[in-house]
Amino acid sequence: MKQLKIAFLALLLVAFYSNANAQEKENPWMLTFGANSIDVSSGDSGDMKIGPKMSVGRYLGKGFSLELAGAVNEIKRPWGSGDDATFVGLDLNVKYDLNSAFGQTGWFDPFLYVGVGENWVGTEDGISPNVGAGFNAWFSDHVGINFTGGYKKVNTPVDFEMMQYSVGLAWKFGNSKTKGISEELSDKDGDGVADCRDKCPDVAGLAEFHGCPDTDGDGIPDYKDECPEVAGLKALHGCPDRDGDGVADKDDACPDVPGPKTNAGCPFKDTDGDGVIDLIDKCVEVKGPASNDGCPVIPGGEIMGELNEYGRTILFDTAKWSFKKESYGTLEPMTKILKEFPDADFIIEGHTDSDGSDAYNQGLSERRANAVRDYFVKNGINPSRLTTKAFGESKPVDTNDTAAGKAKNRRTEVKLAE
Repeated sequence: MKQLKIAFLALLLVAFYSNANAQEKENPWMLTFGANSIDVSSGDSGDMKIGPKMSVGRYLGKGFSLELAGAVNEIKRPWGSGDDATFVGLDLNVKYDLNSAFGQTGWFDPFLYVGVGENWVGTEDGISPNVGAGFNAWFSDHVGINFTGGYKKVNTPVDFEMMQYSVGLAWKFGNSKTKGISEELSDKDGDGVADCRDKCPDVAGLAEFHGCPDTDGDGIPDYKDECPEVAGLKALHGCPDRDGDGVADKDDACPDVPGPKTNAGCPFKDTDGDGVIDLIDKCVEVKGPASNDGCPVIPGGEIMGELNEYGRTILFDTAKWSFKKESYGTLEPMTKILKEFPDADFIIEGHTDSDGSDAYNQGLSERRANAVRDYFVKNGINPSRLTTKAFGESKPVDTNDTAAGKAKNRRTEVKLAE
């Protein structure tokens, strides 16, 4: 036991006289003041007491630091018998900063520790091995809160195990006064930013980025730039977006054509070019408005009946294909209906009665159908939507033995093209 105590005192001397490197080049020392509570496995169960705790630490280098910590508390009926006893612990721990292994995390500073302690419980004392973990949450470069939890196995006349928890205010200090002039002036990469302030001391950079480079000159330092050799946008972590669709070129399957992120930066396919994407277009190969799910709007039976009612009242000059004056009152509303359905195509059919030869009537019906089509085209209907057919006297709708029947057979019909 005596040899262990001598070794313990030797470690304390190392803690206070070590000439290790600064903790973070600026603040090698850390003090904490706070409170602790202990939970002794062999003591009486009950509310844990709160006592003071203080520690001082010195950074050694490569993530390691040495800490001397002292705490006072009270143990209720230690070893399950006797009176309550005062607990005093003095620990020497080696701590390892996990940020050294996994990279800096800003305000969050987690650590692990192992060490040895001298512990007094009433009039008894003993050595303990220590192991635990915790973290510092920094408000600024110097001030933060320390949270620690650890395990001890105390070697007193009757060994016991305990958990110790603490929280306290942490303060880092010891900056410029601990540095030599050569350290202040050292600039390995020659970028004009001293190594002690240079986040990238081995690579020449810019003062505005704390000595780190910006290879592509986009205002984003390389260590934050996902595309460090190509100028890009801050919103896309330094990567370019040629088509301006909000998808970085490196992630864009169509970097020169805008498209949504949900489709890898490519536009959704629109086979018929009607502005309704195939994904929701119910008529993929035929144009139609979005209001009709991409399908053309076509007139129903009632509208077609109205068209044909008009068609049967178109009057031509006798044995000619020129319109009688009163026919224009019929043609105008027919044109209006055709314009109301711009996605529909129509067939204009010409018919005659049986007066005259078959060949004559066939030619006459053809010319009359063309005359109706030409009127529609002249008044704004796309000619590609109109087709004409002539049937002469071959498709009568009434007898040709009476004047009334012949009048019905001389007609123009309009049908939907399939």
